[in-house]
Amino acid sequence: GCTNTATLTLMINYTTTNGNATVTACDSYTWNGATYTTSGTYTYTSMNAAGCINTATLYLTVNYSTHNGDATFTACDSYTWNGTTYTTSGTYTYTSINAAGCINTATLYLTINYSTHNGDATVTACDSYTWNGATYTTSGTYTYTTMNAAGCTNTATLYLTINYSTTD
Repeated sequence: GCTNTATLTLMINYTTTNGNATVTACDSYTWNGATYTTSGTYTYTSMNAAGCINTATLYLTVNYSTHNGDATFTACDSYTWNGTTYTTSGTYTYTSINAAGCINTATLYLTINYSTHNGDATVTACDSYTWNGATYTTSGTYTYTTMNAAGCTNTATLYLTINYSTTD
């Protein structure tokens, strides 16, 4: 019939929701050791300081890089692409930002052919001289332009001196 007194010391620990993130990424995103490549909602559970479960949520939007705008060109002497002038054959890349805010890569496959300068002649003639189908009657420097085997310009130059016949 006596009173019994018992004392309960109670500590209640709570689970937590901590570490939530809303992220937009290009191609992939690594969160808490895992790499994600598609949009979605992902959760990660761990123990909090009180020894209870902590749940973190990732709200992820994944946008993707693109590869478009490729071009194959053959040009004479030089070619300008996306603001850069190229003078040698090669494969060139250009990167920009696509509509999703990610990288777009374009590739240029370029062949450069070159103009030539050959077929020059230095001639002294009497009264007139015919060169490449044209007849010249006065001294001067003349050029004749054709296409070379590569489809580019070939320029030939005639350095002509005309002496005139005289009558005695």
